[in-house]
Amino acid sequence: MSNWLIQHWLVFLFTLRRLLATPVASLLNIAIMGIALSLPVGVYVLLQNVQGLAAQAAGAPQISVFLAKDASKDDVAQTGKRLAQLDDIERIEFVPREQALDQLKHSTGLADVIGGLSQNPLPDAYILYPKTADLKVLEGLRDRLQTWPKLEHVQLDSAWARKLEALLGFVRLAVLILASLLSIALVAITFNTIRLQILTKRDEIEVSKLIGATHAFIRRPFLYFGLLQGLLAGAAAWLIISLSLYLLNRSLAGLAELYASNFTLHHLSAGDSLSLLLFSAYLGWLGAWLSVSQHLWQIEPK
Repeated sequence: MSNWLIQHWLVFLFTLRRLLATPVASLLNIAIMGIALSLPVGVYVLLQNVQGLAAQAAGAPQISVFLAKDASKDDVAQTGKRLAQLDDIERIEFVPREQALDQLKHSTGLADVIGGLSQNPLPDAYILYPKTADLKVLEGLRDRLQTWPKLEHVQLDSAWARKLEALLGFVRLAVLILASLLSIALVAITFNTIRLQILTKRDEIEVSKLIGATHAFIRRPFLYFGLLQGLLAGAAAWLIISLSLYLLNRSLAGLAELYASNFTLHHLSAGDSLSLLLFSAYLGWLGAWLSVSQHLWQIEPK
């Protein structure tokens, strides 16, 4: 076991020296791969921040129940009792039509216009605070309430969240497609890099085979090279995203201050950062493995 580890460690050091032997070419490959990786990951980070902002803005879901204008006080009281018996509701708030009109006056600044109305056009209403935020459950509850008598309209106040979720779902799919295409491009870059290395070391590979080296032994440095290049590309992508978020947050601070908000863009979590590094290393290894598997068997000692 110790000999196996020592062999892999020596191969890793040899691969690192090979990478450092051509610093310009290595940096260019790593930079290109890092930029390509940073595009879908950057969109993913922005998507995560938008989701957090949307959840903060949406707050607790509410269902507004507006009674019919011809509903009597007994109808309002009976509706309140029926609503209180619902198991899905955590809290109920009654908003009389007079209170609703007063709130409208103060919130819109149209007190003079509203004061000139001959009668109150607003109905009595109940504000329901459900126990769950599941949109399907809330929509089912809304549909049931709409069948009740003396109810003019039932509005799910967080219904816009469904539209937002649909939009975010579309963006997630776009990010997935972009990430898949760029991943294929990264594999192709590594594939071509390893192919060129195999061609330049053709004589060395032939000699190694003559003295009995196995394909696994010959393949190992190339696989380490691809893995290391992919890992460094993932680190470059992480640095690009970090720098971008730093610059964006500096610009966003002034904008957020104007709106009395402390919103900032959050970076990748530790788990997401580790996933980025592991995935980029895997892409590098995969490109190297594909290239070696295709070209190594074509080289045989003469």
